[in-house]
Amino acid sequence: MGDKSYGIDPQTVDFIAKEIKEATEMGVEVAIVIGGGNIFRGVEASVKGIERASADYMGMLATVINALALQNALEKQGVPTRVQSAIEMKELAEPYIRRRAIRHLEKGRTVIFAAGTGNPYFTTDTAASLRAMEIGADVILKATKVDGIYSSDPVKDPTAKKYDSLSYIDVLNKGLTVMDSTAISLCMDNNLPIIVFNLRNKSNIRKILEGRKIGTIVRGNNGTGNKKKN
Repeated sequence: MGDKSYGIDPQTVDFIAKEIKEATEMGVEVAIVIGGGNIFRGVEASVKGIERASADYMGMLATVINALALQNALEKQGVPTRVQSAIEMKELAEPYIRRRAIRHLEKGRTVIFAAGTGNPYFTTDTAASLRAMEIGADVILKATKVDGIYSSDPVKDPTAKKYDSLSYIDVLNKGLTVMDSTAISLCMDNNLPIIVFNLRNKSNIRKILEGRKIGTIVRGNNGTGNKKKN
């Protein structure tokens, strides 16, 4: 939603599409799990009285809207794209099929995973971790509005400390809210590194793929994660 308080900002979507295009031009296979908080947040709605499962399904539908917006922007940039939805809606997107998703990636298509896991009570973070495991991803890039993980909210606390690297256990024990505990645990169990970075800084995705130190990396206790490269 960019600097808006709600909805989709076309300029921001175009910027993100250009950032993703840079990655695909490097020969990297890119899969995207997209959220829907700019339109609807299931957890917040459930607090206000909507039954939690219904609220979560509404949030999943919001991710489909965002997926279609990003697909449109990517294809304007000449990036071949497929949207796969965990909730079947054949007029808009393919159903999520793991082998088909992998085949799309092998053919150079960017895949956007929409509708989370297709189940209530699971966050988009968990969907990202799950899909990453299923397609054999080398790393999860967690796009945020800040340049890594801090000891507290850097917007509210000017003394907040930025971490260059953390272990999965550190994130869980310190209660850092970069991703929910289910998502972190999934990555820990499968030794999949997570890099948290600021998406608003131009070419950050490309810089990460080039091996530069951008953001914060979360990996195993011994400082090693998955050693495979894209």
